[in-house]
Amino acid sequence: MASPTAGDAPLAAPAADATDAALAAAAAVPDPDAEFGFQRPELGKEKLVGTVGFHERHVFLCYKGPDVWPSHLEAAESDRLPRLLAAAIKARKPNLKKTIKLTICEGEDGTESSNGDVLIFPDMIRYKGLTHFDVDNFVEEVLVKDIDWLPGSPEPMSGSYVFVCSHGSRDKRCGVCGPALIKRFKEEINGLGLDGQVSVSACSHVGGHKYAGNVIIFSSDAKGDVTGHWYGYVVPDDVPVLLHKHIEQGEIVDHLWRGQMGLSEEQQKQALELRSMLNGGKESLEETGTDGASCNPAAAGGCCQGNGGFTCCQTDLPKEKQDKSMAAEQNPKSSEENDKEGGAVSKKGNTKTCPMPTWFETWERADTYAALAVVAAAAAVFVSFRIYKNLN
Repeated sequence: MASPTAGDAPLAAPAADATDAALAAAAAVPDPDAEFGFQRPELGKEKLVGTVGFHERHVFLCYKGPDVWPSHLEAAESDRLPRLLAAAIKARKPNLKKTIKLTICEGEDGTESSNGDVLIFPDMIRYKGLTHFDVDNFVEEVLVKDIDWLPGSPEPMSGSYVFVCSHGSRDKRCGVCGPALIKRFKEEINGLGLDGQVSVSACSHVGGHKYAGNVIIFSSDAKGDVTGHWYGYVVPDDVPVLLHKHIEQGEIVDHLWRGQMGLSEEQQKQALELRSMLNGGKESLEETGTDGASCNPAAAGGCCQGNGGFTCCQTDLPKEKQDKSMAAEQNPKSSEENDKEGGAVSKKGNTKTCPMPTWFETWERADTYAALAVVAAAAAVFVSFRIYKNLN
């Protein structure tokens, strides 16, 4: 067998160099999950409760999908329908019957949620086929006058609806966390035989990128009332818990709870404090809900926070248009508060045992007032009795 010539030997070196270079390049590529997903170091480090801006009605417009959504969908010139709807709601804001939040959700023609469909919560109604020609009339009839829209009759909705922020062009955290959560939701829903009872959909920016994964659930509570509960720092292993506790049992999962529709930010904090007291929890509000990862067996990190000057928020608008585009959101003040990046960070590094949810977690604002009234009445009786004894 002929031995290799002197000219053949050097050919092995470039091949080895190319392999080493390819491995080095692969190693240099950042892991999106570690940087923006569920393994990011800052996941679960900030308080969640009280981070939902006040709104009484949540309107979802079904329109295309997150893969084609621009960063500021409600202000994009190329997307006429969401832009006109956002502008019409903003223009009629002083005359609205209820404070409204507008969000875009995934739409696909030929499905239950086709492009142009409008879902309204907590009303649990759907209007089909809104076009840009109908926007002003729709807002006037449905959202201002609170009557049926004549071109189309409202269709009642039933079951539970889950919306997961997957607006990757707005923020990379949501772009990484959202699709993974939707995938897990669909797997669990199918495995539990809940198809047709629980619907899950991608949605646009809801406020609070740093709390990704962000999940909103509309379902009936123990009283049969429908409201929207917001959850943050949700990771895939939390999905079975949310389905079992929140949707099947009507119980709030406190350690992931950001707040709910219909409550102010302060009322959200008070509601969590009251549930904690009723559950016999020893943690104060300052400790409860500050560290999602502590109560979350799967959370070891998360999507980017913007701490220390770093942010992964995306925009495709010129700088001079960015401020104007934000006006399309229905609660800009609350939205800005939701997106503040410098909130308090939990100083406790030890893991905490989450209190088991009970039926008290369905406690509503009216129940709180009733309980306070009873306490006040009891105190008045006690004081009157003491005065009577002293006079005698």
